[in-house]
Amino acid sequence: MNPLLKATGLQTYFFKDKKILRAVDEVDLQIHAGETVALVGESGCGKTTLAFSIFRLLPPAGKIMGGSIEFRGNNLLALSEKQMVAVRGREMGLIFQDPSSALNPVMRVGEQIAEVIRQHFRENHRAAKQQALTLMEKVQLPNVEMIYDSYPHQLSGGLRQRVLIATALAGRPALLVADEPTSALDVSIQSQILALLKQLKAELQLSLLLITHDLGVVAHMADRVAVMYAGKIVEEAPTPALFTSPLHPYTAALLNAIPPISFSPLGGQKEFKPLLGAVPDLTNLPSGCTFHPRCPLRMDECSQKIPTVFSPAANRIVRCFKYGS
Repeated sequence: MNPLLKATGLQTYFFKDKKILRAVDEVDLQIHAGETVALVGESGCGKTTLAFSIFRLLPPAGKIMGGSIEFRGNNLLALSEKQMVAVRGREMGLIFQDPSSALNPVMRVGEQIAEVIRQHFRENHRAAKQQALTLMEKVQLPNVEMIYDSYPHQLSGGLRQRVLIATALAGRPALLVADEPTSALDVSIQSQILALLKQLKAELQLSLLLITHDLGVVAHMADRVAVMYAGKIVEEAPTPALFTSPLHPYTAALLNAIPPISFSPLGGQKEFKPLLGAVPDLTNLPSGCTFHPRCPLRMDECSQKIPTVFSPAANRIVRCFKYGS
């Protein structure tokens, strides 16, 4: 079966002060119909830039330098901006990371949902409002008539996030991309939003790309996981396999860095090992494997050559010389 979304060799760079920041570097990623794929990694690894590249919503300093992005077999990079406007929202929906900044502060929230419906389906004002109210009920907003006429600042973070989800669903997309959808919320609201996303995905038969740094969330939500480090996918695997037998040292370090007092996808007791160091400056990457300065298993060749993609087992890929032939 052909994937719904397929990125191949994708390269997205930022240009500033004569420096080149390689935010997305030769990324291959596929999402099939009905599948939930989690994209994980520390802040600064390029996850959000990958999402914005898919939607072609990069800031002026960013540019897609190579590769392709196919959605339903069509290369999104070959579309005009007018054609891409018809894809955004209608074919693919995006839930932004921060609902406070993603919503228009001077526009009533219900109108922001209805506007998407009017744009993509040419509905009149009354019909668009009714459909928006129905969507607001679907995302479990209370008192929808009152909230429809509210401004973003009048709502709590959890309610604003539900409004964003309704807005992303207003075009009836096949693919929903959720960029850290719970990072700005407290723990109790986080669980409600995740449960809602899981329910909506099943009801509406959506595909979901979930961008997160929370591996506990990944364990509950994802069918497959792609681990991103310094602009590259360094490991990809079905979720159970990734948690029980991580291949890349970075993946293992992320799992070991989950505090024992928090939810552990591995279950039971485990040793807590903080991940030392930081993601490298993407304008001045280390030679060879970009993880080698932090890797406890590094070998001489790790600092000298860039590892290619190896497939040591079915449905698994990894960028690490440990698995090279």
